[in-house]
Amino acid sequence: MKTIIAAGALLALSAPAHAGGAYGNIENNASWSGGDYNAAVTEVHAGYEWDNGIYLQGGPAFVSVDGEGTETEYSGKLGISADVSENLELYGEVAFLTVDQDFDTDSLNTATKLGVTFKF
Repeated sequence: MKTIIAAGALLALSAPAHAGGAYGNIENNASWSGGDYNAAVTEVHAGYEWDNGIYLQGGPAFVSVDGEGTETEYSGKLGISADVSENLELYGEVAFLTVDQDFDTDSLNTATKLGVTFKF
């Protein structure tokens, strides 16, 4: 259950990195069903964004599932954002979150995000 909630939080709520070289990013993604709290993932990342819009970030992730306490995992993101025109931006991201601090591909949570931003 924790794996499903954590992967859902990564996919639904992660945001693109900010432009401009090295950066730090603290992000909390939480989920509720109705009014009931389910889980939260708080990521504490260091990252770097290159001039071409590609960014890479990673660090510890604190996973808190209701009734199960908090566990420390590792998470990271690789993404890109690009202006297609003055009013249109495309972006994409691949994120991961470990299970039991293991980078084994059989248990590693992964998520993707693709999007378009239209600025008016």
